[in-house]
Amino acid sequence: MTGSDVKDSLARELPDCAGCRDALRDALILYGARDGRFVAHRPAVARLFWSLLGAERKQHPIRRLPSSRLGLSGFEIPVPDSRSSAPPVPSRRCERSAEIRGAFLACGTLTAAGRGYHLEFAPQDGRAARLARLLQPFGVPKRGFRNRRETLYYKDSEAIAGVLAAMGAHAAVLALEDLRALRETKNRVHRLVNSEAANLQRTAAAAATQSESVRFLDQARGLETLPAALREIAELRLAHPDESLAELGRRCRPPVGKPTAGGRLASLRRMAERVRAGQGPVKQAR
Repeated sequence: MTGSDVKDSLARELPDCAGCRDALRDALILYGARDGRFVAHRPAVARLFWSLLGAERKQHPIRRLPSSRLGLSGFEIPVPDSRSSAPPVPSRRCERSAEIRGAFLACGTLTAAGRGYHLEFAPQDGRAARLARLLQPFGVPKRGFRNRRETLYYKDSEAIAGVLAAMGAHAAVLALEDLRALRETKNRVHRLVNSEAANLQRTAAAAATQSESVRFLDQARGLETLPAALREIAELRLAHPDESLAELGRRCRPPVGKPTAGGRLASLRRMAERVRAGQGPVKQAR
């Protein structure tokens, strides 16, 4: 779901509460009006603002603006003089949510990147501090600058989901949860694959070291000089150089566990080290 889809969906739903409708109208003016005119690039947002003017809308028709150099069209509606002053911050929770919704419709963007969503507000000068206080319950928004205008933004998926839910963008919340679940699944698969690859590398390296020790002992002393248990595991390692300790242990007669197979190969490695060090005859291990 794109940011434009979210805006169109929110713009088609009028709050049931009269106080929330007033807060939404005032927010659209506060964050979207310039020089006494409310400007919107989405037709649904322009129609929403016009409908919220109530009886005053007859004197304030919607006018289509010519396309910009970027090919973007717009719509403007004169703001009634009675609505030109900034209203106080709403005291009711639902009305504060309505103001956040109006701020998003007027100056917000929602984009989906490879790592998740990016929610950003670019309010006019002097409005960022007020909006930041309203967003505080969802997490402190990060601040930046775009085209010399201060911006407030979130990249944390939980904070974005909280803001979207407060605005009433429930379909966007579900889409965000789907994206987050997919990303977590991919990360888990990558971790498992990397872990398995690392285990295979360690197993292969250990098997190569064990085989080298066995071959050295065979050349230096002969495997027939080894105790029966060590000779058996040595011959199995040479015959099956790619198998794990557990697999070698199952081939023993009688079968032994992974720790026992590993212990016997470790004994062979230590014996090979003593022979290399020239410490005299090998002391046969049991």
